[in-house]
Amino acid sequence: MTATDPALTALAQGWCALSLLHGRIETHIERALQAGHDLSVREYSLLDVLSRQHDGEGGHLQMKQVADAVVLSQSATTRLVTRLEDRGLLARYLCPTDRRGIYTNVTAAGLTLLEEARPTNETALREALDEAAKNPELAPLVRAVESLKVPA
Repeated sequence: MTATDPALTALAQGWCALSLLHGRIETHIERALQAGHDLSVREYSLLDVLSRQHDGEGGHLQMKQVADAVVLSQSATTRLVTRLEDRGLLARYLCPTDRRGIYTNVTAAGLTLLEEARPTNETALREALDEAAKNPELAPLVRAVESLKVPA
């Protein structure tokens, strides 16, 4: 395979299209969440991920799992948790069975904000996908996203 191989060029073009779609969606959602709820996309994602925790076995996420879920480094995730904790949207506490472990839960205020922001997120996502579908290079990717059946 060489740098001028048409398959490589097509692969690179596909990656660029996927990156472009992601960027457009994230930018559109970011603007909507900031304007309506003073939340960034990452803050919304973190609240969403942490709101899905439960008290059953494996129900609380370790910081590495949270970082993976919101696609940030562990240090960036810790800083994000601290910012949301300072806003009263998250609370940290020691793991009852392992005093070295620290869990993070969404507070009542955080859950309220998340529920208020969820329709904004969904609407902005739909708008961004509808706009991207008008672009012939992005339309197949939009159809792929729309056809995904991800378990809840």
